[in-house]
Amino acid sequence: MNKLKFETPNLSAETVAKIAELFPGVVTEGKVNFDLLRSMLGDEVYGDEAYEFTWVGKRAAIAEAGRPIRKTLRPCVEESKDWDTTENLYIEGDNLDVLKLLQESYLGKVKMIYIDPPYNTGNDFVYRDDFTQSRDEYDGEVGVYDEDGDRLFRNTESNGRFHSDWCSMIYPRLVLARNVLSPDGVIFISIDDNEIAQLREICDEVFGESNFIGILSVENNPKGRKNSAFVSVSSEYCVIYAKSKRDAYFIENIPKKASDMTEDEDGNFVHGSGKRVLVGENSFNKYVSKSDSDKNYSVYYCAKDRGLFIKKEEYGETDRQLLLDGYVKYFSHNEGRLVENTYTENKFRELFEQRALDFSADKIYEKNFNDTIRIKSQLVNREYEAIVRGKKQSYSMELTTTGAGTYVKNLFQVTDSPFSASKNIGYLKILISLFENEPFIVLDFFSGSATTADAVMRLNAEDGGKRKFIMVQLPENLDENLQRAGAASEKQTIQSAISICDGMNKPHLLTEIGKERIRRAGDKIKAEAGLTALNLDIGFRVLKLDDTNMNDVYYAAGDYTQDLILQMESNIKPDRTDMDLLYGCLLEWGLPLSMPHTHEKIDGFTVHTYNDGDLIACFEDRISEKAIREIANRNPLRAVFRDSSFNSSPEKINVFETFKLLAPNTNVRVI
Repeated sequence: MNKLKFETPNLSAETVAKIAELFPGVVTEGKVNFDLLRSMLGDEVYGDEAYEFTWVGKRAAIAEAGRPIRKTLRPCVEESKDWDTTENLYIEGDNLDVLKLLQESYLGKVKMIYIDPPYNTGNDFVYRDDFTQSRDEYDGEVGVYDEDGDRLFRNTESNGRFHSDWCSMIYPRLVLARNVLSPDGVIFISIDDNEIAQLREICDEVFGESNFIGILSVENNPKGRKNSAFVSVSSEYCVIYAKSKRDAYFIENIPKKASDMTEDEDGNFVHGSGKRVLVGENSFNKYVSKSDSDKNYSVYYCAKDRGLFIKKEEYGETDRQLLLDGYVKYFSHNEGRLVENTYTENKFRELFEQRALDFSADKIYEKNFNDTIRIKSQLVNREYEAIVRGKKQSYSMELTTTGAGTYVKNLFQVTDSPFSASKNIGYLKILISLFENEPFIVLDFFSGSATTADAVMRLNAEDGGKRKFIMVQLPENLDENLQRAGAASEKQTIQSAISICDGMNKPHLLTEIGKERIRRAGDKIKAEAGLTALNLDIGFRVLKLDDTNMNDVYYAAGDYTQDLILQMESNIKPDRTDMDLLYGCLLEWGLPLSMPHTHEKIDGFTVHTYNDGDLIACFEDRISEKAIREIANRNPLRAVFRDSSFNSSPEKINVFETFKLLAPNTNVRVI
């Protein structure tokens, strides 16, 4: 019976294995002979000179993305909201490690990623990824603090590796982010002038130049920053890349101005431009080659009683009686020849019944009911009367950080916002609504103020969507941040956050503020939406990064004592619960972390069932044959037991034989 490894995949080793499949001769003892590989690919693949973007520490940053870790995510039900029913996740921990843990469970499953990483202004706190430490030192860290006790450090411009440290921080995270994007997935990255050039280079390398979609200029501070030396900066950027530009697409999502639309006879709003000619003079459609073509027909229409006749006619033929009866003839032609109509007769009749046709003096158009336009590369704060879902109403494109701060202050009922320069919900809603309204996952692994979660819930309430979010945030210590804060405004922001934590009787951690923001925002959204939001998911499961559930103990022979031997009877750490072990198994097997699960007693033993049989687990020290047979009879896809559940190897073999007989397709393992 196989044991679970509880270690993230070695992505570097997997890449080498893929190379070995294509070119077996270039891999020896797990090492790639790159000179031989270049020779096999041809000299033109990489000549003596080539354009290359690099920095001090790049090799280490690349290696870090593929390096495995032995960590886990521990569920925290008491800090969650609607644990049993929600499909949203809030994960506390270093996002580099969290992304590694999510690689199997969310590989290719995330439609949208939005991140707002440190801008590297010289005042931002940047993750300290110490790539020079030994393997033992790395495995010994939980992932929150460095050797000095600080997980974050202020990357000032006096640092000789100012840009290099930032590039080394962002590179492995983007590599891992690309892996979880779906084939049609897209990543949005907010950034300012300081690192946009470096970010473009890194993204070109990670996602490919061909998958660059564009850059948005976002007016987040219309008045401009007062501390700008030459130009008063009023905007920031959003860099957009697709996993595969060929598979990704955006829908038109910005409401049109009401002044650009007119009401038709049925009270529907129609745009005057962009109407497609269906019947009439047309130089774009093909000439008629077969008279019986289903796109070759004449249309006779009488506006008085909406009478309609469709006939097959040669060029020059006309039903004069219909003309005498008040009908107007329409047919497609160009330079004295018949041209095919745009649609088939059946499609034309369907549009006619839908009252979607516009009859002019000599042409028939398809009405343009579309009340949205494509997003522009420059997003500017504005308010105007628009057509929103077929109705005339006021529409506001609110992008400012000051507006975001006001919203948060009102939400927490405080005078100072606990977040510095948080993103505006309106801005995030615009980005999220670029995709069709269908269930998909939005990931933000620099969650900060949790604006992304707020925007997902609010947009779902507005359009009935079923989008889900995954937020990832390092549990930054606000007390330490206060000590390191420089500007008075920065100190004021942190003091406001600490005050809110005191009011909740919570530790002074940024994650506590983020979770509380989601709780309050969810309740507010649901209350405002009323009956339309009865099934709105405003909950979230809290998971926390920690070291592995399994004991890894190495002692010299003389170090063993009787007490130590007793402690080592279990390979599982004594502080770990069944829920910890269950979620460790989900990560190991690559199962999503948001599905429903139940637990029950079978022959006196606690048994956990995840997502109706995707996984059934029993972590009791001993388990009866009757319980094992009952689990097998349910034919789960996977089953897992504790290694100590069996006294001997023959007992394990019996379990395997039981499943082989009763559930031959079940994957059975032990921990």
